[in-house]
Amino acid sequence: MKTNIAFFFGCRSVEHEVSIISAVQAMRAVDRTKYDVTPLYVTKSGEMVTGEALFEIENYRDLPALFKTVEPVALVREEGAVYMKYQKSGVFSKKKPIRIDVAFPVVHGTNCEDGTVAGYLEYLGLPYVGCDVLSASVGMNKAVFKDVLKSAGLPVLPCITFRARDYLTEKEPILSKITEQIGLPLIVKPVNLGSSVGITKVENAAELEAAVSLAASFADTILVEPAVTALREINCSVLGDADDCEASVPEEPFMHDAILSYEDKYLSGQKGGSKGMASLGRKIPADLPPEKTEEIRALSCKIFKAMGASGVVRIDFLLDTDTDTVYANEINTIPGSLAFYLWEASGVPYRELIDRLVQLAFKRQRGRDNLTFTIDTNILSGVSFGAKGAKGAKL
Repeated sequence: MKTNIAFFFGCRSVEHEVSIISAVQAMRAVDRTKYDVTPLYVTKSGEMVTGEALFEIENYRDLPALFKTVEPVALVREEGAVYMKYQKSGVFSKKKPIRIDVAFPVVHGTNCEDGTVAGYLEYLGLPYVGCDVLSASVGMNKAVFKDVLKSAGLPVLPCITFRARDYLTEKEPILSKITEQIGLPLIVKPVNLGSSVGITKVENAAELEAAVSLAASFADTILVEPAVTALREINCSVLGDADDCEASVPEEPFMHDAILSYEDKYLSGQKGGSKGMASLGRKIPADLPPEKTEEIRALSCKIFKAMGASGVVRIDFLLDTDTDTVYANEINTIPGSLAFYLWEASGVPYRELIDRLVQLAFKRQRGRDNLTFTIDTNILSGVSFGAKGAKGAKL
């Protein structure tokens, strides 16, 4: 009997479309001799739907037409298993619930990649691919990510953070703090978004307010850090879990602006950006001395373990060519295109990558099954509130 994988994608995120691209790529790469695939698309309004039309990227160009071909569903846990149930199935419907064996989230950004989907799947007791709730949420928050790495003695740039609400009432003190403590040039970011959304490089003080306003339109907390002027961006992927992990060959993406933009990542090289991160201009492997390549790969595995990560991630580094210093910039706990292009360049075909990720999901679930989450007792059996209610109860 084949294992049934449910791919989660879409969701209420500014990276919704990127998630669709990554998920369709992944579903096409699955070894259908070993696995059945169930697409679970979460719309921007939060409804979960399924249907054969979700396998084809072209169908997403006309969402009203697509929604006429799909059906709303929900996941329920019954008798120790998780099933996908059709919401509109009537008494005489032939559509029976479908058992889901493992979930494969291919989601990006807030409200999904930040641990939200992982928490939902934990609640269901469904094995799932990728980082758990804690590592996913830490990975999404760039400030907390820096704190975790600093505590582990790993290299990150200094930063300051502040709330958008505080900026409205304390603008001048905050701007002064930024210029005094960080200096120019600098980078302004929303603290919890990916895909370069809302990020600005600021060269002079006149540009700072507009950059903060842009970041504040996407997140409540803003992060500011120094800009590396003699910069090369280097990315590296890691595959595994806390017991064992390995790093891919590193890549150097090419950018058309001061920072690698959303357009560079997803809208260049292919009409409509249908190949996602796989279409980005890049050098694989990155043109680095062998010792620098090994430094970045070793550092990637240290970051992965410090985060308690699982599955496949991509870690983005900043290489200061003036000092030859490498800084960890951010971790993508569900990277665009699942970083399959880095693993193919490292000798791992996409089909094998998917298989290894599924096996890691089952391995983690086996470990969790050996843990105790409930106690076989009922302290309520002898409780009686009586006429006095809760205040008069004696336990």
